[in-house]
Amino acid sequence: MLPDELKEKPDAAALEARLPDAITDGHAEHGESTLFISPSRIVEACRFLKDEQKFVRLSGITAVDWHPADPRFEVVYLLHSLEKNTRLRLKCRVSESQCEIDSVTGLWRGANWYEREVFDMFGIKFRNHPDLRRILMPNDWEGNPLRRDYPVHGHKYTYQNE
Repeated sequence: MLPDELKEKPDAAALEARLPDAITDGHAEHGESTLFISPSRIVEACRFLKDEQKFVRLSGITAVDWHPADPRFEVVYLLHSLEKNTRLRLKCRVSESQCEIDSVTGLWRGANWYEREVFDMFGIKFRNHPDLRRILMPNDWEGNPLRRDYPVHGHKYTYQNE
């Protein structure tokens, strides 16, 4: 449900009109709107925003770990409409037990490496991703370094070339 403070924002209002059950919450801060989207509706919401609201640029995808809260993770999508000179932040809450979400690489090819980074650092899987594998850490690395419960000293790692 779209909060009252966002009903006057045309992009948020248009998304709510098209996909009324997709928005679960939202707020506006520092001149930017944030919409919380149901994880099952992220691809539909992004497709609508890209195709009909002109958010043609995906500036980034990242995640936040709210451990020990449940749902533990927020996957954050940063959208930019060059035509409107407007930015929009989408967030999806993802639980640790269901630590996956649909990929948006079919909409923005640039999502490929962003999703791989989130997978590598947080362990969140992206369904239907064309090549979901580590991008920053070695393939045999144990764990996900940006999780809040990851050991501060890191896991012991022995380089194969030693």
